[in-house]
Amino acid sequence: MIGNEKISPRQFKFLVILCYIGTSILVTPGNVASVTKQDAWIATILGVLIGLLLVWLYNSLGNNFSNMTLVEYSEKLLGKWIGKLISLLFILFLFINCSTLVYILGNFITTQIMPETPVQFTNIIFVIVIIMGTRLGLESFARATEILYPCVIGLFIILILSLCKDIEIQNIQPVFEFGIKPIIRGSLLYVSYSSLTLIALMMIFPAYVNNMKEAKKSFLKGTLTGGIIIFIVTLLSILVLGHDITARNVFPVYILAKKIHIGNFIERIEPIISVLWFITMFFKTIIYFYGATLGLAQILKLKDYKSLTLSLGMILVVLSLVVYPNTAYADTWNTTTWVPFVLTYGFFLPLLLLLVGKVRKSRREKN
Repeated sequence: MIGNEKISPRQFKFLVILCYIGTSILVTPGNVASVTKQDAWIATILGVLIGLLLVWLYNSLGNNFSNMTLVEYSEKLLGKWIGKLISLLFILFLFINCSTLVYILGNFITTQIMPETPVQFTNIIFVIVIIMGTRLGLESFARATEILYPCVIGLFIILILSLCKDIEIQNIQPVFEFGIKPIIRGSLLYVSYSSLTLIALMMIFPAYVNNMKEAKKSFLKGTLTGGIIIFIVTLLSILVLGHDITARNVFPVYILAKKIHIGNFIERIEPIISVLWFITMFFKTIIYFYGATLGLAQILKLKDYKSLTLSLGMILVVLSLVVYPNTAYADTWNTTTWVPFVLTYGFFLPLLLLLVGKVRKSRREKN
């Protein structure tokens, strides 16, 4: 294990919440509504429950290897060569996801806020911040969550209270109009953007978290809290905008914020949503980048992962500019490839490692 950094279960819970709601708070309502229409909120509830089961899987896996990261126990369970191959593929998964997060943020800024700003500029600035945060270390950016998490919750509460007057209950009716199949598809899509992405935290949990018992509880509590936040955002989007407008917009929650008008003196508070999203995106991206650099350092048997941050950061900038050639390609990827891609690493990989670990343990007990 590289380094001796440790974070508290409370800090870990905040990391889970911020990683969970990361991109989800802005893009999930539209993606889920495109499949489930006005029943998107039901699909979200089902998705939250599935997410809790996933975290139970992650907790079970982490419980068997309390001082190792996913990269380390992959090699231990699957052997030197197969383990390294699986670990490299997992690191590639983290890095590709990291580049898509940078792409999404750059796309949001250049289409919604500063259309005349070159996307290359926004991506470079964001990656520089990510590199700096990663070099400061896990303990530093985990402590930052204790300061910024209350800000996220405060901004979220402002959003809810400001939109209560615009709610139209008929927008979620009729319930179950299209049956259960779209809801199941929508819940799977929801999980792919939220709970399945938490697999990146297995590069932190449980090796770098104090108090294993409390850390496992924090994982579940963080997932549930993040799920409740995304559920409320999805429900608000449908109630205020309707399922059609929600589904047709790439960033429906940003459109939601534009509708806020309180009297003649409080309006155009969408920058609040931008700040909220930038905070969550920063932590989700830094978790993925930290996991990728740490994992690669462990495979290469380096004493410190920080020497890799600059070179990987430069690659990240380039990859973020080419990962999606255009919006049509991004839409095709999200609808055809993304779900099986994230399922492979977020569900099947930890399940495989857990089963192999149990088989090996039973064999040792017999011997």
